[in-house]
Amino acid sequence: MGDESRLAAVVALAQGMAAAHSSRETWRAAAGGARRALGGSFAALSVWERELGRLRVLVNVGELAEGEEEFPEDESYPVHQFAEITEFLHERWAGGGEPDAWVETAQGAEEGRAGYCHQRVAALRRRGRGCCVVAPIVLHGRAWGELYVARPAGEPVFGRADADFATVLAAVVAAGIAQTERLEEARRLAFTDSLTGLANRRAVDARLDEAVELHRRDGAVVSLVVCDVNGLKRVNDTLGHSVGDRLLERFGTVLSLCGAMLPGALAARLGGDEFCLLAVGPSADEVVKAADEVCRRAVELDIGDGVACGVASTQDPIGPVRSARRLFRLADAAQYRAKAERAAHPVVAGREGPDDPVVRLADEPSREADGERRRFRGRHAPG
Repeated sequence: MGDESRLAAVVALAQGMAAAHSSRETWRAAAGGARRALGGSFAALSVWERELGRLRVLVNVGELAEGEEEFPEDESYPVHQFAEITEFLHERWAGGGEPDAWVETAQGAEEGRAGYCHQRVAALRRRGRGCCVVAPIVLHGRAWGELYVARPAGEPVFGRADADFATVLAAVVAAGIAQTERLEEARRLAFTDSLTGLANRRAVDARLDEAVELHRRDGAVVSLVVCDVNGLKRVNDTLGHSVGDRLLERFGTVLSLCGAMLPGALAARLGGDEFCLLAVGPSADEVVKAADEVCRRAVELDIGDGVACGVASTQDPIGPVRSARRLFRLADAAQYRAKAERAAHPVVAGREGPDDPVVRLADEPSREADGERRRFRGRHAPG
């Protein structure tokens, strides 16, 4: 491959990774781009998980052998089987060398050749491949993992020029992975509450819109629990905002633990002292049970005055739910009633018969609803 062709391959690899919208797409673009650039039949991208002492395969692309999957659930290899990860790479690099790529062949090691690994040679033979080039990926100044490209038996063996080119490709892959990590961290922060670590209102709005659409299309059960932490103002005024923050953090933990009772539920802080759980799939009774557990555990916290919980589920008699906004109004109205009545258990929309006051409140015009909420709060609301 000439210089111009290699430059074009590098550009194509970088562009493919830049166009990816998720980690998986980034991994696939990295391995696929490197395979094409090096004229291989197969490529894999692996990450070195230091804490587990293993090299875990993230993606396989190209001509897969028996037992290989594109995104394997748990294809990993103990690092001690690949001594070059800790010796050839780390020690050579730490000694002032460069983390260069190297070539393995199914024929085994040439005398005095660095980087030889008999496990890789055995794997080449077992899978009908004749050679591979292995390039370390360095991220943030540390060995992150490796790029692996192979050719079938009978094809030309990779040479030194291919290994040098693989080193360049690995650097491009590292830059793409770093960019993806930065974007994902930005997305995470955009959808995460900084105090509690739970999802935030933006995340709930996005997920709830999707959930209601799924309900309208397929009849999926969608349930929303809205919680209001009682006594936060009193805690802030008498004990200080740092203690108030601790109350919110501790309740966030309670909500997360109880949310784990509902597979796939999203636990979130909406803002201030309001939190919610969003569940898609579990029955309304399962959601009410989880909400009841939230109430029970909140009372046991040594600060605050428990929590007011309201529940709205498409499985209950609340009428058609055609928008996320309506389900939110129903859960919110149930929570207001729970707070006004100092209810020790969740108030559930639609469970008080055909003229359910929570459903009526949620569906009234906003001005009247606001007045009704004030009456709810004014009757019994704690100070």
